[in-house]
Amino acid sequence: MSGKQSVTEQDTSTGRAIEHDSFAIIDREAGPHAYDPAQWSIVRRMIHASADFELNGLTAFHPEAVPAGLAALRQGGRPLVADVGMILAGLSCARLARFGLTPYQFIADADVIAQAQAQGTTRAVQAMRKALGLGLLDGAIIGVGNAPTALLEVLRLIATEGVRPALVIGMPVGFVSAAESKGLLVEVSPVPWITVQGRKGGSTLVVAAIHALLALAAETGEPLS
Repeated sequence: MSGKQSVTEQDTSTGRAIEHDSFAIIDREAGPHAYDPAQWSIVRRMIHASADFELNGLTAFHPEAVPAGLAALRQGGRPLVADVGMILAGLSCARLARFGLTPYQFIADADVIAQAQAQGTTRAVQAMRKALGLGLLDGAIIGVGNAPTALLEVLRLIATEGVRPALVIGMPVGFVSAAESKGLLVEVSPVPWITVQGRKGGSTLVVAAIHALLALAAETGEPLS
């Protein structure tokens, strides 16, 4: 079943036609899937961003992931905390502004680097701890596409500090702890999540998932703030 996706970032009729044709090809070639229409619109955009049809099946959703993400967007004014700047560079500033999302990433901050060196951890861990200290994680949309240690730290904060993000989009790519961190994420029930099982992932997929959620929110209602 294909998912409706009329809202687009394309500014020209030619661009919109190419995107429409791309989605039609994906719907035709992807084969059967068990996703509901809203979930499929996210998976389809991730396939569009990567040309990787294995995402049909590898992408997993907490049962409340899409409703929780849309509710957070409609309420507006939420932080969007990313593990790396690459995610923020790929996002539409206009679409973020429409829903009052304020983007943050701290991995290159001098204090984060100093703390990582002093404590023998990673910059990604310290970046999430800085976000916690600034009060940015509760109610936030968190996107992790590069650093498994960032996702592991978010999971620790959920378990031990009672942190409650609105949604965790956890898709770190790689060979060391990437699959393992996502395996732990899918065991979390109190916080909704979207993930890609196994080694695949990356910032591009996180960006695609966020844009798909923003498009769904734009189709189904204005922000409440």
